[in-house]
Formats: sequence, structure tokens, C-alpha cells
Amino acid sequence: MRIGFGFDVHQLGENEELWLGGIKIPHIKGTIGHSDADVLLHAICDAILGALALGDIGKHFPDTDQTFKGIDSKILLQQVITLIDSKGYKIGNIDSTLCLEKPKIISYVDEMRKVISDICMVSIDDISIKATTNEKMGFVGRQEGVTAYAITLLIKKSL
Repeated sequence: MRIGFGFDVHQLGENEELWLGGIKIPHIKGTIGHSDADVLLHAICDAILGALALGDIGKHFPDTDQTFKGIDSKILLQQVITLIDSKGYKIGNIDSTLCLEKPKIISYVDEMRKVISDICMVSIDDISIKATTNEKMGFVGRQEGVTAYAITLLIKKSL
């Protein structure tokens, strides 16, 4: 078994789309980035890659490569899953936390879990998504950005 940890942060801006956990969430601000800037999927990718010491999302999908400009982060996660599959591993479980003041995401969590579980080929019960605020402190508290943390357990597949 291997354990990996991931973190991501993106700035929030007006007239941008807010993608979290593979779904578009209506809000007056969205994340800014080279891809669709889905901080949750990026943190999960980093956790998975880190578990096998394969570097980070920037190594595999650099923001200097126009191939990834505006790309759907679900595609990035799928490519990471394909990579770990080729290395003989599968997801055991994923635990993650989003940190943002607004919008409240509780009503979107089950849909996010479903999207992620489908891509990772695991049960929805193996995907945990929690949310918290930053108690109005710092850039997250001022609604200037959003952060995500993820940890995953990878399991060696049986031969």
C-alpha cells in the first residue's frame, strides 16, 4: 500500500466558471487557472501521483503546454488513473477537504463523489469530500481564492 497527499490553490475571479470535484457550480466567482482550475481534482491528482513518487500535476500537465489550456480536469484525473493502473496500483480510498467561504457546497458533494468514484473506478463509499471555511481569515476568508487538500491510499493490484 502507498499513501499520498495533495494540495492545490487557485485564485477566484469574477466572470470565471467554478469547477469543483468535476462539476460546475453556479457562483458569482470562479477559479482562475491554465486548465478549468478544479482545485479538488488537482489536489486528488497530486495525492495519487505523490503516493507513487511520480512527481506532481505540474510535471505531467505543465501550464506551459497549450495542450492543457482550458482542459477539463476530469481528463487529467483519468490520465493519472491510467498511469497508476499501468504501475500496478488502484485507488483504495480518497479523503479530501475543500476550503472556501462561499458558495456552500454541501448540496453538491454527492454529485462530486459520484464523478470522482466513476473516474477512479471505486465505490462512492471510497470517496470522502468535506468542506470548511477559513473563518474569514486570509485570502480564502476574503474570497480571493480556494484551497483543496487530499489524501489517498493506493493498493497494489493482485497478479
